[in-house]
Amino acid sequence: MHDKTMTELAAGLHAGTFSSRELTRHYLERIARHNPSLNAFITVAAESALAAASQADQALAAGTAGPLTGIPIAHKDIFCTAGLRTSCGSRMLDRFIAPYDATVVERLAAAGAVVLGKTNMDEFAMGSSNETSWYGPVKNPWDQTRVPGGSSGGSAAAVAARLCAAATGTDTGGSIRQPAALCGITGIKPTYGRCSRWGMIAFASSLDQAGPMARTAADAALLLQAMAGFDPRDSTSLDTPVPDYAAGLDADLSGLRIGLPKEYFGAGLDERIGAGIQAALCEYERLGARVVEISLPNSALSVPVYYVVAPAECSSNLARFDGVRYGHRCENPQDLEDLYKRSRAEGFGAEVQRRIMIGTYVLSAGYYDAYYLKAQKGRHLIADDFRRAFEQVDVIMGPTSPTTAFPIGAKMDDPVAMYLNDIYTIAANLAGLPGISIPVAAVDGMPVGLQIIGNYFDEGRLLNVAHRLQRETEWHLGVPQGFEI
Repeated sequence: MHDKTMTELAAGLHAGTFSSRELTRHYLERIARHNPSLNAFITVAAESALAAASQADQALAAGTAGPLTGIPIAHKDIFCTAGLRTSCGSRMLDRFIAPYDATVVERLAAAGAVVLGKTNMDEFAMGSSNETSWYGPVKNPWDQTRVPGGSSGGSAAAVAARLCAAATGTDTGGSIRQPAALCGITGIKPTYGRCSRWGMIAFASSLDQAGPMARTAADAALLLQAMAGFDPRDSTSLDTPVPDYAAGLDADLSGLRIGLPKEYFGAGLDERIGAGIQAALCEYERLGARVVEISLPNSALSVPVYYVVAPAECSSNLARFDGVRYGHRCENPQDLEDLYKRSRAEGFGAEVQRRIMIGTYVLSAGYYDAYYLKAQKGRHLIADDFRRAFEQVDVIMGPTSPTTAFPIGAKMDDPVAMYLNDIYTIAANLAGLPGISIPVAAVDGMPVGLQIIGNYFDEGRLLNVAHRLQRETEWHLGVPQGFEI
């Protein structure tokens, strides 16, 4: 059953070919067999998953089921889930049991999805390789000596290895799209504000956005349909109608204008990845699209701007973890200052501490104007580049990552090299734009992702453009060796 897409599984459930309980048990058995080597799950919720599956079977029998009813999925461990550990991949929250569901969790549960468990992630979503987790690195199922990407690497690895039908992720600077590319799956970051952030533990509040990770664009459309929409509990949620994403998947691409930024094909990009992207563009031209060279002149500012803005916001957001109200608390503190210092030093890992310190520095009175204010001006320049580009084109395409998945440990001692992995994805977050990554090639047996960026609230077009290519190619059907059965 795990060889089927989520759309195919839904058809099987509604036809009575198998039950949700049978399907859920099948995935739980796969998790038990493969997770010890992949480390994709932090928490497996077998008992509650089987109970939810039984409820789904009742809805299916009664004829009241929807397209997601009975489908086993997983949640990135950044989403609060009532009664389950929500750790954010950190020692700080290792024993935290969320008292409520995040809106995204709530909506998918209402749609009938079955939650198998919580997936591993970079600590507090800070990382590009899933190596900063307190629970250890996740392994890429295509080559277990390599990283799956981050921070949603656990979700990406679980979907790629067929340990769940789909999963949720979050994207602050590429954390859905980059691991989707490195693991050969489909991942979409919606427009900022399209999906509620309520109950999603914050890293950088003006950048974080929830999104689906699945094998195909058609599957991602079904998940996003349930996840998206206005939430009055979230002040960053936008009250904009949600279209029927599945209805537009097969729309014709004739006349589609594809923007190709010349800045995305320079130094640093593996030439073989560039060749894979060009092959995909040729396929789009065959489908009736037209490729137009464009320029995003301020794209070089993306990494330095992001690594001022994001740490500044993380410094502010993570101040709440002080050992007093919840989270890790040191033993036998001498006084309040000792409690704060030791609880945070013990609870946070090295990368989180680095970003907190950078953020505190750039927000300090003497450096706010020189760094943070200047970064915000750079952010506006980047957004302006996209606004001008979308006057000429309908979508923008390019590589998702400059390289394929790299070996575990290869970049842990070089933070700048690690940060540059997100060079093509960060700009969309800074501008608040939607973006999707789909597999389009392979280099030395490792997946290559194509990134497609759209205009605000144009997720439907992105899913359509991705789906049409997946109808013509088979890269999204690949299964890592050892996970076929």
